[in-house]
Amino acid sequence: MTETLQLIVDQPIPEDKHKEDTPYHRTIRDHTKQPLYTMDDKEFTKEEVKQVIESLQPKKAPGPNGITNEIIKLVFKEIQKTMTATYNACLRTGRFPVNWKIAKILPIAKLGREKSADTSKYRPISILNTEGKVLEKLLSKRITHHLYTTESLNENQYRFTTQKNMVDAAMQVKQYLEIHLERGE
Repeated sequence: MTETLQLIVDQPIPEDKHKEDTPYHRTIRDHTKQPLYTMDDKEFTKEEVKQVIESLQPKKAPGPNGITNEIIKLVFKEIQKTMTATYNACLRTGRFPVNWKIAKILPIAKLGREKSADTSKYRPISILNTEGKVLEKLLSKRITHHLYTTESLNENQYRFTTQKNMVDAAMQVKQYLEIHLERGE
């Protein structure tokens, strides 16, 4: 089992070789070190943080630190101001605490391939620390708001957008094809 787990860890994760970066990649690395300020960079309100924390599912597995969603909810009720200030410090400094990025990776065998000896039979799932999940959701809401209010999304963007899905994309393709087929194209 240990050998299988080592193979899983080694195979899908390529080494990040800074020395092989092109000038373009170096520029991107440099940009990621600079905080980006937009008009939407207002501090998170207690209400925003509360909404995200209350939306956490109660029976989800805790991350590596063992802090469950229920614990985060209880702690937030007691120290709302402190937790909100912590998330605002992350927003203000452009930092995501390292401890919140640590994941517990569990290999789950794909259906029908449980008895295979091939390591590709596993689908790894990452269980993250709850504090990081909250920050991700807060940031995701801000990013989504920014994209919609600045009309930065292409109208043909269907994935990861609200009120659009794969059926909408298929219907768009169908309409396009019907028009061109009627013209004999």
